[in-house]
Parts: sequence; C-alpha cells; structure tokens
Amino acid sequence: MNYLWDYDEKELKKTQSGRIKILERKINYGPGQGEKISRSEVKKYWDKLELFPLSKRLFELLIWDKNE
Repeated sequence: MNYLWDYDEKELKKTQSGRIKILERKINYGPGQGEKISRSEVKKYWDKLELFPLSKRLFELLIWDKNE
C-alpha cells in the first residue's frame, strides 16, 4: 500500500483517524498483495468509514447479510 500513498503508514497507525484512513484505503482500492482486511476493524469503524457506494454495499452483504 505504501507505493500509492504519500503518508508514512507507521505514523498513521499511531492514531485512530490514521487507522481509519488506512482501512478506507484498503477497502476502496484493495489491500496490498498478501494483506487482508480485518472484519473486526471494519465492524469497529463502520460508522466512521467513507467508502465508495459499491464497496459499502458489498461489505454490508458480506458482514451483515443485508439484502435490501
């Protein structure tokens, strides 16, 4: 993920807002090779994530099985 971002990931991980930005980036643009998106982190920060509409819909289906 570092190759696409102008920020130091180690510094971002130190704050909650930084961890949210990293998670948003992984969801919206895909995780790096070999990385996984933590389901517990997605649930924890769900209300604070700014996601692309299709990504948000997919995660709603996968995590909460909302078929609306």
